[in-house]
Amino acid sequence: MHKSLHALSRADRLILECLNGTSRMLEPLSQTFGYLLPNSLTHDNTGPNEVTGNLTRTEIVEALIKLADSMKSEENADGPADAGMTFFGQFVDHDITLDATSSIGKKIDPRSIRNVRTPGLDLDCVYGAGPDATPHLFHPSRSGMLLFGREDNANDLARNAKGTALIGDPRNDENIVISQVQGAFIQLHNILMSGVTDGSAMAHDIRDCAAMGVRSSVWELMPPKTLEFESVRRFVRLHYQWLVVNEMLPAFVTQRCLELAQSGYPFGDDGAILPVEFSGACYRFGHSTVQHSYRLAAGADETDLFAMTGFGPRAPEHDIDFEMFFGEGAQKARPVGTKMPRTLMELPSNVVNMKLMWEEVEIPIKQARKLNLRNMLRDRTALRCASGQQVARWLKVHAPTLGVVELPAPKILRDRHISKTPLWFYALEEADAANGKLDGVGGTIVASVIMRLLRYDAESILGAGFTPWSGFGPKFSFRAMTDWIKANKSRISNPHELFAG
Repeated sequence: MHKSLHALSRADRLILECLNGTSRMLEPLSQTFGYLLPNSLTHDNTGPNEVTGNLTRTEIVEALIKLADSMKSEENADGPADAGMTFFGQFVDHDITLDATSSIGKKIDPRSIRNVRTPGLDLDCVYGAGPDATPHLFHPSRSGMLLFGREDNANDLARNAKGTALIGDPRNDENIVISQVQGAFIQLHNILMSGVTDGSAMAHDIRDCAAMGVRSSVWELMPPKTLEFESVRRFVRLHYQWLVVNEMLPAFVTQRCLELAQSGYPFGDDGAILPVEFSGACYRFGHSTVQHSYRLAAGADETDLFAMTGFGPRAPEHDIDFEMFFGEGAQKARPVGTKMPRTLMELPSNVVNMKLMWEEVEIPIKQARKLNLRNMLRDRTALRCASGQQVARWLKVHAPTLGVVELPAPKILRDRHISKTPLWFYALEEADAANGKLDGVGGTIVASVIMRLLRYDAESILGAGFTPWSGFGPKFSFRAMTDWIKANKSRISNPHELFAG
């Protein structure tokens, strides 16, 4: 059930396709990772980008530490994106990828790494596998309603007796901002579900929106209660996908890379659906956009980043005002680039509490607590991603209109006889020259992989002729959505019944 859309198994859907006179097969997306550049087409990257040359592992680690140290920033800096987009981007990552297998320092073939999340923008981190397969996320007697809230804080996520959030992906409780992005989608679903089941004026609009791009015969097969839930879920999914394409990607990626991604996939049809160059490198650009501290509400003092940690009940004073994170007047994210807040280079002991090893090389805990170093070590030791230069060469041949310029390795690496730049850092270098947005290699990988996921979903916004619901206001955005949620919470009758317990 969890891999099907609208309560139809893939066998059901295939039968319907055949009955309708088409042979188009709807294959499930790959549940493993892989490499970006197809082996049969590339000359300098036929799989893992192994460490080569005469340098020792110790010399390479020392060079990467120097490069990591050059990134330290002591002050907040404002880039083009709203502060909340950092956390919305994290939410999107958690919706499409979860590598629970690989570890820094140990080689692994990405094609053997199982992606625990469904590789599509389907909000399985909110809905799990649906009411039948993941009933602990839903109220047992209020059909289709997601659990939400606690006695001590009606705006917190629902939790079990140990304080663990009852959500589709536990990582969406790791800080108090992403937990409230998660909560926004849960509340949106519950408000809409209430409107559909109560027969309110919005019910007709929700069903019409959910039916975009889907044959009426699909909906006619469903029992009424299933139809109500599936209508709301698809309504929410479509609006979420619209936000990813029209708000998140433009906040972080240059227009020329977006246009290339919308026109097609430049890396060949044989490439992995979720390449590690995306999940393990370029999409980690968000680390550079984190600020040292944030104001959670208007007039409030700034709260340090690591005072915003989650994985436990959230006190009411840590409820955020979304106006501070999204839309006009919101705080800003840092620009994407080669500077990072010092706080992410001094991860606390509850996050990192042991040294790292790369074969025989020991990396002391002080260095292991540098998130930027961990990113580059994961690239070179475990995943062995293509270097920035290798991907640039590919794009110069296969996407010449993009005008990619191959960057040399940074001087810190060249001085130590390293000519290939770890892909994560390479993408940040490109952003430095593009006013704080991903460009060239990094922008193309991030935008193209996400757009390809939507193309592989026959019922995504790309095939639905989708336009956002006018009920959210004249211009849909995440801020407009959360404003609407705030104004319509009262539509949920007896919301305390949705508390876990």
